[in-house]
Amino acid sequence: MTAPINEIRIENAAWAKAQPRLSVLIPTFRDDPVALLKALDDPSAGAEIVVLDDGGGDDALAERIARRIERLRVPARFVRLSSNEGRAKGRNRLASHARGGHFLFLDSDMLPDTLDFLSRWAAVAESDAPVAFGGFTLDQTPQRPEHALHRAMALKSDCTPAPERAKAPEKHVFTSNLLVRRDVFETIGFDEGFSGWGWEDVEWAMRVVRRHPILHIDNTATHLGLDPAPAMAAKYEQSAANFARVVQSHRDIASAYPSYKVASALKAVPLRGVWRPMLKSIALAEAAPVQLRAFAMRLYRASLYIEAV
Repeated sequence: MTAPINEIRIENAAWAKAQPRLSVLIPTFRDDPVALLKALDDPSAGAEIVVLDDGGGDDALAERIARRIERLRVPARFVRLSSNEGRAKGRNRLASHARGGHFLFLDSDMLPDTLDFLSRWAAVAESDAPVAFGGFTLDQTPQRPEHALHRAMALKSDCTPAPERAKAPEKHVFTSNLLVRRDVFETIGFDEGFSGWGWEDVEWAMRVVRRHPILHIDNTATHLGLDPAPAMAAKYEQSAANFARVVQSHRDIASAYPSYKVASALKAVPLRGVWRPMLKSIALAEAAPVQLRAFAMRLYRASLYIEAV
């Protein structure tokens, strides 16, 4: 039998009597959110913060997080799990600790781009928006050679302004900087059938957009946690089963996505066992031009999705 997942809770002095309007929910798995917590320590926003250590198993990191939580001026709780639940279950658990009328999901490797980041989100919450995504940038992310591929791909497809994101509102939703009204999340939570990395946030948005508008604004945070190319490839390999789950439930939406269209086109190309590893090799070749590597990685990702289309 699988052992039950236990949670340990640590709260600061401001937690008990607080009546927050906004709950900032931060999952972490072996990433250090201390810089983010410092940036969010703004009592004027009427927010609380909940951090979930999703079974990372790093005692020293957990101690740093707990000490920072205790020093925050805003109401804050730290929840530490005995083992990993995963991206969807972990975020659903985070929401169960929230007391505000809106939830702001932020990844632990994000950093606000403006000093009024939290107060701007509080204002959006006051407008009673059902769902809003603020976007992300790489403005504060250090430029490192091993991250060149991820940087190029993110800048092309992910770091887009609000008017562009609004053209396909569900496609450009990530839990890295996402505001959700409580009643929306209570009726449409994350699908815990997803495992590993990828697509659980977009699939959630596909269900939401059928019932609620998704607002896109420019209230960005920097994504600090870029991956080296091998880690990117491993995540895409994990994501194939999740993409299949999305297609099974939302083919009408997913079939318009470039990844679906390219996978459909590649399905007819013979000798897949030969050219698919070649695409991966090109994508991982640090000596190759980064744009060529990015093109190869996109094709490699699409080739992993062939069975789903």
